[in-house]
Amino acid sequence: MKISKEEVKHIAGLSRLSLSEEETETFGSQLNKIIEYVEQLNSLDTKNIEPTSHIIPLKNVMRDDIPKASLIKEEALKNAPDSTEKFYRVPKIIE
Repeated sequence: MKISKEEVKHIAGLSRLSLSEEETETFGSQLNKIIEYVEQLNSLDTKNIEPTSHIIPLKNVMRDDIPKASLIKEEALKNAPDSTEKFYRVPKIIE
């Protein structure tokens, strides 16, 4: 399947791009090469290949979620620029 100049211009229009004639030719050629490569991939026999979302096995690199005591109220509010006895005080943004 080959992509035409009109299709390149249509795609550029959808992308809100203004292309010169030279750019249209260049991008058309590049898109055609991409399509040829995908067609090449489609010819591979993959019926015995298990579908995966990643090519390598992934493992979570984050630490275990272990519950522990949280900060006491006074400690949490200590560095706040403005606070009440229980809460952070922030500027009013809705009138």
